[in-house]
Amino acid sequence: MILLSIRMNVLSEKRLELSQTIASLSGFIRMEKGCESCDFYQSIEDENRLFLLEEWDTRKNLMAHLKSERFKVIRGAMCLLREPYEMMFHAVFHPKGMEEIYPKIGRSCD
Repeated sequence: MILLSIRMNVLSEKRLELSQTIASLSGFIRMEKGCESCDFYQSIEDENRLFLLEEWDTRKNLMAHLKSERFKVIRGAMCLLREPYEMMFHAVFHPKGMEEIYPKIGRSCD
């Protein structure tokens, strides 16, 4: 799995516009081939700090997304930011044997 995270610091008067733009695209992004999830967050410490977190199954599908019209709209909306955005990619793996150490991962506490 590959995680794409984008950190943004939006101008306060443009926060609603940027949030609406990303919210309107996130459902469509979730339907793209290989998208495991697409979530949009706001910092509890600073309402102008926003985060887009996407999970992709393969690099090929992520690259197709980064070339898509939807992602071009997101990049275009970056003109609403106070400072340049940070885009990071993370490769994620699940080591074998973890279920023996933490058998209740993903379940509620007893």
